[in-house]
Amino acid sequence: MATTGLPPETDADVARVTEALAMITPRWNVRILLALSGRPLRYTELADRLPWLQSGQLHPKLHSLCDAGLVERTKHSARHVTYGHTDRGTALLPILPLIVAWAEAHLEQTERPLPPIEQIEDSLTLLTRRHAAAILWVLKSRGEASGRALARLVMPSSDWSNIYPPLRQLVADGLVQTDGVGQPYRLSAAGDALGTVFGALSAWSAGQPLTQAARHPLWGRTDTTSAPQMWTSHPSRLLSPTTAPARLRTILPSPPTWQHGDLFSHATPARLKPALSAGGPRR
Repeated sequence: MATTGLPPETDADVARVTEALAMITPRWNVRILLALSGRPLRYTELADRLPWLQSGQLHPKLHSLCDAGLVERTKHSARHVTYGHTDRGTALLPILPLIVAWAEAHLEQTERPLPPIEQIEDSLTLLTRRHAAAILWVLKSRGEASGRALARLVMPSSDWSNIYPPLRQLVADGLVQTDGVGQPYRLSAAGDALGTVFGALSAWSAGQPLTQAARHPLWGRTDTTSAPQMWTSHPSRLLSPTTAPARLRTILPSPPTWQHGDLFSHATPARLKPALSAGGPRR
């Protein structure tokens, strides 16, 4: 059933990407998926890798990730149960460096370099705003559109003025631009650069290999030649989110492989409240 006024295939594409983002955006989900990289783990082993997450918080998170088809629970015996990635969960991991690359290029930078895991979480917060994906899809396809035109396509069954709160939020986030009241809206450079991320999410959510991302009918880029990045780290356990790891070294594997510590690095002093520099989407 259509949820927007977009063509059926586009409407389904937006719905799949929105659902994919909803799977991974909730707090701790990405960290849990990274902690599970590698061999399947017992509950206590996984909890040991997430020391800041209380046991009462971990269990429902695992349950939701299992329901989403990203994690599988395997019962070997009455006292031996392990958790590991499904094939879908494994296929999702190479998209995370694409999100980090976009964040490093387009989000406001803080005084201290942020660890990639925080870059991912900040980016996902922006992309899961209400109606954000549909608005960005329309603006990408049309180049620019008025508020009324966007409302007709994004929320056809609602009062057209309801489009303005999410539009104002996207403008504040730096993903959409306008020249003023009554003027049409268009993607910012940062919004347009989301093509790599949206193309990959579209391919993954449709069950296609990520190599199909560059062929996306709207977000695909035929000139994309750079390989996905991978961030390596040394600790045997993931760091607490209250610490800010130093900038990580970057290599270009093909294809990327992930370990439980990927996207984390050595701890540095706790992250301070930063003074934000001008330019770039707001976190």
